[in-house]
Amino acid sequence: MAEAPAFDPAFPSGGNSLEVDVNAQYVGFEYHYTYLVFCGFIVWLIIPGIGLLYGGLARRKSALSLLFQSILVAAVTTFQWMFWGYSLAYSRTANAFIGDFANFGMKNVAAAPSPGSPYIPEIVFCLYQMLFCACTVQIVIGGSFERGRILPSLIFGFFWATIVYCPIACWTWNSNGWLYNLPSLDFAGGGPVHIASGWAGLAYAFVLGKRKHTGEKSHGKPHNTTLVFLGTVLIWFGWFGFNGGSALNASIRAMYAAFNTNTAASTGAIGWVMVDMIRNKGKFSVVGACEGAIAGLVGITPAAGYVSVWLAAVIGFLTAIVCASLQDLNDWLRIDEGLYVFKLHGIGGMVGSFLTGIFADQAISALDGATLAPGAINGNGIQVGKQLAEITAISAYSFVVSCVLLLILKYIPGLGLRVSEEAEMLGLDMDQFFDEQIGDWAEFENMSKITHGDVREQGMRDVERKVESNSDSERASTERQAVQIDGKAD
Repeated sequence: MAEAPAFDPAFPSGGNSLEVDVNAQYVGFEYHYTYLVFCGFIVWLIIPGIGLLYGGLARRKSALSLLFQSILVAAVTTFQWMFWGYSLAYSRTANAFIGDFANFGMKNVAAAPSPGSPYIPEIVFCLYQMLFCACTVQIVIGGSFERGRILPSLIFGFFWATIVYCPIACWTWNSNGWLYNLPSLDFAGGGPVHIASGWAGLAYAFVLGKRKHTGEKSHGKPHNTTLVFLGTVLIWFGWFGFNGGSALNASIRAMYAAFNTNTAASTGAIGWVMVDMIRNKGKFSVVGACEGAIAGLVGITPAAGYVSVWLAAVIGFLTAIVCASLQDLNDWLRIDEGLYVFKLHGIGGMVGSFLTGIFADQAISALDGATLAPGAINGNGIQVGKQLAEITAISAYSFVVSCVLLLILKYIPGLGLRVSEEAEMLGLDMDQFFDEQIGDWAEFENMSKITHGDVREQGMRDVERKVESNSDSERASTERQAVQIDGKAD
């Protein structure tokens, strides 16, 4: 077998493509980076998937903003990653806590073997890791649910990726990082992606304060379960690339991680549905099944390339049971975190990371031919303590720094993290967009008159006035219109 490519400090970009064939070093290993770039392509689907999921969970009057943010977050994060994000996370000359500017502005990021794997050109590795950052920022933005202004959320996303995500990614995955060398076990992002985003989403909701609630029945209820389902399907599919590609090669271990991904999502859905059935006397919930699948995916993320298939099933099931059992978490915390970012990603990520320390099996990690990562089941009980160190450090850092960043932005004159009370009652879509709306425009014609209360109630009052003024023959038609309006919450 050919010798693996090696990084040459004399040619940090991989060589001058005008003088040498930079592809030659990868002859015989092309399948590794072909596999990884495919995984990156399907990871991208998670970004609109989160937008659709969040949009479906929101009330209709604020759903469009969440779809818009999913695209703009990807765009802003791409710029941040190219500008300095990649260098801060993965530069080869990083210290134990953060990278330097060795790769600032994508300097020398081209054909050289990557920091993550000698089989992967650095440009492919950079793309793949950039999509992880974009997904994470998109999860965090869920903390601004139904009351956060869009422009400040994008500014926050840029700086959050810089001072929270990139340092934590450096700790965890850079070969110089302190968690990497501890070592904590995090195969695909239980810490940098889920724990960090969960605590940051909680910080966002905490700094913004609670949503205004005037008694409308639609408050806290998803407006479109179909969007929730579609978003979950895209997320589930994208997660095959998220976990399956994190081996950074096309080994048996990567295939095992993909299998574990589907297993944990499936048992997660079963676990959440079981809790729903007990809580609701035998009745089901589509949203509950979707949340259970996502909880399972979150739980298996740090463990996917470390545990056997049946233990992956246990991790998905237990993570979903824990998350589903915390239905009243927002009430206990007294924080209005309407999309349950903290419950699913924060709590789910911590459960998954903890269970990784218990269930990691060196026979599974060795499927790539090089890695030995024993957990408690192999007699390495200290690994559980190392996982707790990761959980504690990332949780504290993400929450505290996110709060500080948000408070700084909150008090910048003219920026304004939160929309006005009137705009919140109208909905973010009417306040933040021009000439666009989800659904039929006819149902929103009266929204500009509303400053408080439920859109449905305003529509009912208008129809009642028509009923009083119309003839008997017209009254039946307008009463039918009233029934339609009453059945269509925002």
